[in-house]
Amino acid sequence: MEPINRTFAPLAAFVEELARCGVTHAVTSPGSRNAPLALTLAAQPGLEAVSVIDERSAGFVALGMAKACGRPVAITCTSGSAAANLHPAVVEAWEARVPLIVLTADRPPELREVGAGQAIDQLRLYGSAAKWFVEVGTHDPGRETAIHFRALACRAFYTAAGGRPGPVHLNFALREPLAPSPEPLEPADWQGRDDGRPWTELREPDTHLDPLPLPTGRGVVVCGPTAERVAKPVARFAARLGWPVLAEPTSGLRCGPHDRSHVIAHYDPLLRVPEFAERERAQVVVRVGDMPTSKPLRAWVAGARQVVLDPHAAWHEPTRRAELIVRSPAAVALEALQGEPAPPEWLEGWRAADAAVPAALAEAPDRFEPKLLAALEPELPDGAIVWVSSSMPIRDVEAHFPQSSKDLRFLANRGANGIDGVVSSALGAARATGRPTWLLTGELALVHDVGGLLAARRAGVKLNVLCLDNGGGAIFDFLPLAEHADSELYERHIATPAGLDLSEIAPEVRVVRTDRRDNVRLHRELVERVAQALS
Repeated sequence: MEPINRTFAPLAAFVEELARCGVTHAVTSPGSRNAPLALTLAAQPGLEAVSVIDERSAGFVALGMAKACGRPVAITCTSGSAAANLHPAVVEAWEARVPLIVLTADRPPELREVGAGQAIDQLRLYGSAAKWFVEVGTHDPGRETAIHFRALACRAFYTAAGGRPGPVHLNFALREPLAPSPEPLEPADWQGRDDGRPWTELREPDTHLDPLPLPTGRGVVVCGPTAERVAKPVARFAARLGWPVLAEPTSGLRCGPHDRSHVIAHYDPLLRVPEFAERERAQVVVRVGDMPTSKPLRAWVAGARQVVLDPHAAWHEPTRRAELIVRSPAAVALEALQGEPAPPEWLEGWRAADAAVPAALAEAPDRFEPKLLAALEPELPDGAIVWVSSSMPIRDVEAHFPQSSKDLRFLANRGANGIDGVVSSALGAARATGRPTWLLTGELALVHDVGGLLAARRAGVKLNVLCLDNGGGAIFDFLPLAEHADSELYERHIATPAGLDLSEIAPEVRVVRTDRRDNVRLHRELVERVAQALS
């Protein structure tokens, strides 16, 4: 590595260390102050950098990449409001435990608070959403500076990836030269370790747990969003105890070539039937991953004795009734948990009820949104990524997408549960993995991140987008708000129909128009048919 000048040489050492640690993807946005960072990331061998013009979109592209590949992704932007536009993605990364390395360029101290352009207070800009913050500072060129930047990169990588993963924020105050104009520097000063290893490595010991006894009684496993690969260990555990597995799609349990004989896909409509929820009440719940979205599931789980498996002890326990949290990888904890097998009729009752739901769904009109989403399964190729938007799509997919033997990986931004950046996130997942990627979204989420479609075109990524255009925020129609608010004000300020022809804005998007006003009624009628089938 030949050093260029006093600005670029430390950054080159820093970026090379990121690559040595395992960073393979980066996202850049254009700017003058961050040009040294962007150019250095783009030039680093073994690191693929994608350019995204809009920083808000760029943040979610990086998030999607990191979520899909399971490794920290670097993102850089210029100073000022550009850095503030990364905030939504940083918040989602913290809440969803996604490792990001955020590299903001900044004005040096002498250009702060003096009226210089693009200079805002960037110190701890992301507040508590950043797992770690460092003001990198300015340094004279030399060996000690090289060592500092290499060690800093390693700490940033392992801090983002280790423990509870999340975003780290490094603020680079960069002085001139901001161009790669050469100046005489000693190449030996800037070298890393000869064998290609990172300057500093962090290793954690293997985890082992002594046997953990479970409370006695009929049990279920509830599997929600998780970055862990838990399909096989959960399947083994469920087979050992004869327990049903209520598997949300983003858990990785509902679809795939693993043993799915204990998986229950349609628990949400089943638990909306009071008689069934009471008759099949579990006494013990083992939770893997975060809590699924389903509201009736959350209420039902709260009545059981809960054991939560969480490798980061993040206390994601919204019922606040769990009696044990096990800080361990799920695969290790499931081997340690010991309990009495359930009688065969416990699992068989759940299986029979689960099988009744697709027939009830089949009686719904073809343009019923859950039916449209469930019908996608034959179209999706083995190995596809399915990114699901928040609001109604994630709920309808959770409730009605069927089991599948295909290796389908469902992803969603369920940390902060917002509709921010859904197109950009799907783009990031597609770019990082090279896998065919489908995006399932409503029209408001699509309009909210329409710039992500531009970013996908610039990045040469084809997204298969299914947009359910129901004329506004359909999820609000399920709330008491819709019944009691002034109808005109409700439409304009809450439901907010976009009033756009999305097929003209985005010709590559498949738009299916549905009737929002029928949506609530059709959901309720479906539950009534399920109840009749179960009776």
